[in-house]
Amino acid sequence: MAELPYIVHLDADAFFVACEQAKDAGLLGKVCAVGGRDRGIIASASYEARAKGVYTPMPTSKALKLCPDLIIIPVTPGLYSSISKKMFDLCETLTPYVERNSIDEGYLDLSICGFKSLIEIEAAVKKLQVRIVTELGIPVSMGIASNKLVSQIASKLRKPKGFVIIPPGTEAEFLYPLSVGKLPGIGSKTEQYLNELGVTLIKDLFLRSDSELESILGAHWRHVMSMAQGEDTRKVETEDVQAKSYSEQETFSVDIKEFEAVERIIKRMLDSLTNKLRVEGRRARTLTIKIRYPDFSDASHGQSLAAATDLESEFYPLVKPLLKEVWQKKQALRLVSVRISGVDLGESQLEMFSQEEDKRRKLAVVLDRLNAMSKDGFVKKGHQLET
Repeated sequence: MAELPYIVHLDADAFFVACEQAKDAGLLGKVCAVGGRDRGIIASASYEARAKGVYTPMPTSKALKLCPDLIIIPVTPGLYSSISKKMFDLCETLTPYVERNSIDEGYLDLSICGFKSLIEIEAAVKKLQVRIVTELGIPVSMGIASNKLVSQIASKLRKPKGFVIIPPGTEAEFLYPLSVGKLPGIGSKTEQYLNELGVTLIKDLFLRSDSELESILGAHWRHVMSMAQGEDTRKVETEDVQAKSYSEQETFSVDIKEFEAVERIIKRMLDSLTNKLRVEGRRARTLTIKIRYPDFSDASHGQSLAAATDLESEFYPLVKPLLKEVWQKKQALRLVSVRISGVDLGESQLEMFSQEEDKRRKLAVVLDRLNAMSKDGFVKKGHQLET
């Protein structure tokens, strides 16, 4: 039994709301949601709120019209990441092989833990589930299977506080009766299209010929069919629990239509993000800008540098062309988001920097230290000044 790749998928239930309820027990059992009241969206809704039609990412204004008694909880800075860390630290008391997939989801590999039976595994994972809710006040759902795919589907099947085990060899038997939308990558529109063609359950896919499947699912139809059989060879990745991307976003109190103003905001975000890179000894190569219009439609575009960097000045030249590329509609913006990804650890390739770049890096580090001494910073760039 020990050599079998038993994998647990942990999925926290309504995580942001659960964190707030753990902080304030008076919110337990209430119709509540975490989000911005005036111009925000619902980031997390309690199951009581979900029963009344509130979901993520519904605009808060719509949620309040739908559910006037909805309690809107403002975001508590730092709370969610702190509880997430404690939650996954508890997971590591069961196995050192823990993949922190996101702030509220992760995978645990139990194959090295020496369990002799599925009964032992069930008891150990249930004990962990109880510890998380008892010590942190966070309810979680657990799925146990032979691979990531099936464990993830299992964990989401009986939320909240779900606990589902799929013994090895029964993956296909477990998946076949489920709706086809349970497969990752099958969104609501694709599911609706499949339903119209008579494919409502996963098992219905196997009634179609290869040519039909290719015409319905496109070039990746073989991968979809592999998932439908419960096949997945991905391993639990534990070597890097830190962020593989860094991002910031700002929702404007008033929609902004001035290009230069948004450009300055993006550069300020880059200043903050590259500071984090330098602090953690990392570099990144890809910049992605995302915008949101007043009607909540989004657009995004990205571009990569030839080499990873931790200098904001290297990203600055990408800002204007990327913003022009992504801002196609002649409308004001409600939100802008910046993400830098393609993160490398440590020194860049052969440290082949020019002397000029090395000087800029040393200056950036000095400015980081100076600005860290003051809440508002001692040294500001032109785009950091309020206009």
